[in-house]
Amino acid sequence: MHLHLKYPLEPDSAPRHAAAVVEAALDISGAELDYSPASIELVEDIVDSFRSDGATCDEMAESLAEFGCYVGEILVRHAGGTWHHEPAAHHPVPLVVDLPGPRRCHPVDWVFRRLEHGPDISIRALYATAVHEEARDM
Repeated sequence: MHLHLKYPLEPDSAPRHAAAVVEAALDISGAELDYSPASIELVEDIVDSFRSDGATCDEMAESLAEFGCYVGEILVRHAGGTWHHEPAAHHPVPLVVDLPGPRRCHPVDWVFRRLEHGPDISIRALYATAVHEEARDM
């Protein structure tokens, strides 16, 4: 997947992507994303609105990647995570967040899956499981 983003999709720029989507969400829909775990519900609502409008993952790839960086930043700020690059054919974006434990999370993938599968994929539940599990590859 080739994404047209302002910054490269790398661990060092993930926080900039998160900040960009925070600004865009406020400008476009008035959603105030504050990097709290509770704000993941707003991310789900926004992604669900894309889905209800009939948007596809390909059409929304840049926004989904940035929302995934936002969710990843919540993991970094609240669960002691660190961004890493992990190229893998089965993930749309090669960024992961490693948590202490060791635990590896794919928050960008979570957001893509939410658009594709709807409420069957709960980003909030994935987050909760990630921060409470001993060792998993999420």
